[in-house]
Amino acid sequence: MTIKVDGKEKTANINWKKWIIIGVAAVIVLIVGFNCVTVVQAGHTGVVVTLGSVNEGVLQEGIHIKAPFVQDVIKIDNRIQKLEVNTEAFSKDLQSVQTVLAINYRVDTSKSYSIYKNIGADYENVLVVPAVNEVLKATTAKYTAEESVTNRVLISDGLVKGLNDKLNDLGLYVTDVNIIDFDFSEAFITAIEEKQVAQQQLLKAETEKQTAITNAQAAAESVKIKAAGDAEANKLLNESLSDKVIENKKIEKWNGQMPKVTGNGGTIIDIGDIDGSAAKSE
Repeated sequence: MTIKVDGKEKTANINWKKWIIIGVAAVIVLIVGFNCVTVVQAGHTGVVVTLGSVNEGVLQEGIHIKAPFVQDVIKIDNRIQKLEVNTEAFSKDLQSVQTVLAINYRVDTSKSYSIYKNIGADYENVLVVPAVNEVLKATTAKYTAEESVTNRVLISDGLVKGLNDKLNDLGLYVTDVNIIDFDFSEAFITAIEEKQVAQQQLLKAETEKQTAITNAQAAAESVKIKAAGDAEANKLLNESLSDKVIENKKIEKWNGQMPKVTGNGGTIIDIGDIDGSAAKSE
């Protein structure tokens, strides 16, 4: 490199090799520095792997120091995770049931290292999905296809319990199972619809029969009440009639004419005439 000193050009030698070494060293220091530090995100734990060996215990959220190039930190998500499983099972009456489930589960923070050590990072496909299929088949086999439709809550609760019994010891916890869909064969759906129609018709017939019985009972009760009322009225009427009242009623009804009597020979005798004749003869 040429520079001017006091108006004269002089050549200055720069030690490029020295600067290259310094630059390389700086890069190495940065790389080592970055490899000495790891950050565990919120809701995660860090599993430390030293030369392929999984250390017991986990790193919690925050910044941590690790041995560069010797240790790796595997991040395990401990938040609630959602898994959707589409599978087939059979009911108690051997009907095929296509089921879609949504499973919420999480990884126990204290067992993150054992899960990674014994199963690996793909624990969902290795553990959770097979467990869901197995427990679903065992649970749906307790109910008929029709009962499966009407007992979704019981089946869902049974799945939660069965999955936790199977997975808790491994460090996985199922918090909720939602049955998104039950799908049956067309023949079974048609049979269910026909059964529902028959039940509705039977219910209608029973309702009409009950209504007719109720109406008949009401009519009979009405007749009974009327008969009782008439009997009571007749009783009161009989109690109110005396001999004098009866005579008075006879007098009120009499038209002033004597009755006519028919004799044995068919001759009609007017009693009034007889009395009149008698009076004249006297």
